Amino acid sequence: MNAKLKVSTVMLGVKDVDRAKKFYVEGLGCEPEQDFPGFVKCRLGEGSSSLALYEWAAAAQDAGVSPEGAGFRGSSFHFITDSRDEVDEVMRTAVAAGGTAVKKAAAAEWGGYFGYFSDPDGYLWKVATTA
Repeated sequence: MNAKLKVSTVMLGVKDVDRAKKFYVEGLGCEPEQDFPGFVKCRLGEGSSSLALYEWAAAAQDAGVSPEGAGFRGSSFHFITDSRDEVDEVMRTAVAAGGTAVKKAAAAEWGGYFGYFSDPDGYLWKVATTA
C-alpha cells in the first residue's frame, strides 16, 4: 500500500475554545461539525480541510509534549482567491469578528494582492489573489 499524505483536518491549540468558536463560527461562518466541551471541529467549505479547535493544554497532553511555547509558530494559513474584493471582504470580516489586521491588503510586487490577519490566539492567515 502506498499511502499518500494529505491534510484532512488542521487542528489549532487555543487558549479559549468558546472564544475561538465564536471567531471562526459566528464571525467567519465556519460550519460546526462536532461540538464538545474543549473541542470543536468545523467544515470550511467544499474541497477544504476541516478546522479543529482544541484546548491548548489538552492538545499538548494528547500529543505527549509540553504546552510551553510562544511567539511565531513558523506557519500560516492561506486562503487564495481570484478576487481582490474577496480579499478585502475576508479581511474586514475577520477584523469585525475579533481578529487583528496584521498587514493591510495591498498590491504586491509580484502582481498579486494580499493581506494578513491573526485570529484571537495569534494564528496568522494570509488572504491573497494569485496575480
